[in-house]
Amino acid sequence: MLPTIVFAQFAGTSLWFAGNAVLPELLRTAGLTGLQPGLVVAAVQLGFIAGTLAFGLLGLADRLAPARLFLLCAVLGSLSTAGLLLPNLSPALVLGLRFATGLCLAGIYPVGMKIAADYYQSGLGLALGFLVGALVLGTALPHLLRGLAGGLAWQPVVLGTSGLALLGGFLLWVRVPDGPFRQPAGRLRPGAAWQVFREKAFRRAALGYFGHMWELYTFWAFVPLLLATYAGQHPGGPAFTPAWAFAVIGAGAPGCVLGGYLARRRGSLATARLALAVSGACCLFSPWLLQLPRPLFGSALMLWGLAAAADSPQFSTLVAQSAPAASRGTALTLVTCLGFALTIVSLQSFATMQAWVEPRFLFLLLVPGPVLGLLATRMGNRS
Repeated sequence: MLPTIVFAQFAGTSLWFAGNAVLPELLRTAGLTGLQPGLVVAAVQLGFIAGTLAFGLLGLADRLAPARLFLLCAVLGSLSTAGLLLPNLSPALVLGLRFATGLCLAGIYPVGMKIAADYYQSGLGLALGFLVGALVLGTALPHLLRGLAGGLAWQPVVLGTSGLALLGGFLLWVRVPDGPFRQPAGRLRPGAAWQVFREKAFRRAALGYFGHMWELYTFWAFVPLLLATYAGQHPGGPAFTPAWAFAVIGAGAPGCVLGGYLARRRGSLATARLALAVSGACCLFSPWLLQLPRPLFGSALMLWGLAAAADSPQFSTLVAQSAPAASRGTALTLVTCLGFALTIVSLQSFATMQAWVEPRFLFLLLVPGPVLGLLATRMGNRS
């Protein structure tokens, strides 16, 4: 089942940045000169947060057949993404379509992890390593398609990602029935979704995940700034091309898989803490990394990109293992919701501090995330 789940996750999450990959051409073609690109990006994130919060409070991932829910969200997400091809788009409609896509992604990313958890109790860390690795590649796929398209029209990129998400949703629905470890939840109990936070092991895993999320998306978003800062401090040397940003972010995919194999030997907690410590050290020593020769700086960046994502599936594994089986999907959805909400705070804080802090010191602002994550999980038991 795992290859099917992984492919469906990869296909579904390709919707995430489909609009971003073609955004300049979309805005120019539709004549939307007053629409800021940052708002389009934020619309997807806010839609995802709203969707995961609603799904979590309603317990949909536990009360409904997860493969059916995944398919429904893949279909609706494909339609909202393909809606970018409609004529006479207005700024409000573009933002509404991207918000709707974010809502649908709430039934793809965390629900995909829930489906994997229903199939794999032993080896869940490895399974989620492949799954989150697929997420990393899926989110980067539209940029790759746009690069391959070169000067060709941008519309096939939108159609390609929409069609791929449809294929993934239908394939999962046809080939992956309910897992052997699924325990459907009973009737809806308002407020019951938050009961999982009473468990100490669950709280530790969630706090570790939140510390990881404080760093991850802000690091990804500002990798180009890090490369530009290095170029500014080393004038006259060969420049880092935009492909380097893709490579640094994409290194998270093999990082997730390698972390999954390591978790089979050392446990998910030890693996997550190791990756968090490495990426936290990269944050802490970032001003000194910028002084390194180009080959060493490039290698350090690749290590940072690998470690920054490698702990994500392991913290998700700890969340899934410490939650009651009947509310596992709800727990994963809520923790994902809160983690992504935290990324907005981190991103906005980082962006605001750009006016006050020298670029070479900016990445020190990410240090509190890994530190707090390590502190929160220091007393946990190995799992």
